[in-house]
Amino acid sequence: MTAMSNDKPTSVYASTLASIVGEENTVNLDNNLELSQTITGENLPSCIVYPQNQEQLAAVIATAYRNNWRILPCGSKSKLSWGGLAKDVDVVVSTERINKLIEHAVGDLTVTVEAGMKFSHLQNILADARQFLALDPSTPEATIGGIVATSDTNSLRQRYGSVRDQLLGITFIRADGQIAKAGGRVVKNVAGYDLMKLFTGSYGTLGIISQATFRVYPIQEASGTVVLTGAAEAISQVATTLRGSALTPTQADLISTGLVSSLELGKGIGLITRFQSISESVKEQSNRLLEVGEKLGLVGTVFSGVDENNLWQRLQQQIHSPVPESTITCKIGVLPSAGVEILDQIQVGLIHIGSGLGVLQVEDKSQVLQMRSLCQSHKGFLTVLQAPIPVKQQMDVWGYTGNDLPLMRRIKEQFDSKNILNPGRFVGGI
Repeated sequence: MTAMSNDKPTSVYASTLASIVGEENTVNLDNNLELSQTITGENLPSCIVYPQNQEQLAAVIATAYRNNWRILPCGSKSKLSWGGLAKDVDVVVSTERINKLIEHAVGDLTVTVEAGMKFSHLQNILADARQFLALDPSTPEATIGGIVATSDTNSLRQRYGSVRDQLLGITFIRADGQIAKAGGRVVKNVAGYDLMKLFTGSYGTLGIISQATFRVYPIQEASGTVVLTGAAEAISQVATTLRGSALTPTQADLISTGLVSSLELGKGIGLITRFQSISESVKEQSNRLLEVGEKLGLVGTVFSGVDENNLWQRLQQQIHSPVPESTITCKIGVLPSAGVEILDQIQVGLIHIGSGLGVLQVEDKSQVLQMRSLCQSHKGFLTVLQAPIPVKQQMDVWGYTGNDLPLMRRIKEQFDSKNILNPGRFVGGI
């Protein structure tokens, strides 16, 4: 069903929703640059609303459902430029002010929070109990709901897995405004369908997450990072050896020559590996990896303490911070054994040695298509995350080649029959 035309006065949207959330939580939008990078079509959103709690969020969605208003959900707006372009949006709904801690069961190693809580704030809460959430989103200012909706985690998946592996339960608002739950607040929960996995990475097209429960982990006693740099073939051998060894890195990434150079780590392709455990184990594992690298003629460096933390922060900033408007940021997945070959073709990129997932930065549409073809030849994929709007309009952002689109559309029809939630942003224009 199509959205209502914007020949309707914009004040109607704002005044109707202000009666639910209050005028102070309803903001008119006039040529918002941030939103202009993620929305296309004849309709542009007239306002952004900030519900204060789950009940207000449900009431906003129910109102939109009755009026066939199309919604762009967001948290802190850090990932609005990801994925496809939303089409003909009427209203932006932010969960940023729904951000309370619901429960932290320290002894059970679980935490439940509202979707608008920022990741950095949650980590500070957990740190007081010497615990942490084993995710490392592209920006610490991302909200929990946005992290789940985009399945945004990076290097820590080497040891702890993906967002889906950390998530124990969710509460979400259906397209018709009803509040629903899946999973629970305990580590073992087998009741019902696994909607958490379905919602993770669905870009808010099936429902809007309002609460999430995660497993958490104790903070390790010690940490150390080994960086190996040099010839591509030697780095590939070390990565293969590391994958097949008894070593247990927390993070392990291949990094391109451009990143190695900009981080002042040396020359050539790099392998950056972090070990976290008791101090004796960290030292032993670091030395064993250094020995393997040195035998292959690689240059090795060990980082610890403040220097180590700064290194990982700088790496994340280099690969995830805002880039020039012309730069295209892509998420890829390939066979882990193909990681070095992929990075050999570009200046800026990072690939996790365990999963084969990573991020590349390329310069134009032709390079996107070239790298997509290379990834697909290694049984992988390439998805455009961020790119200028003309680039996204000219090509298939997702590059999906599987046969599950009919199933995806049926699921979308079941969860959002009026197509009001984030229309156009997901695979196949869903």
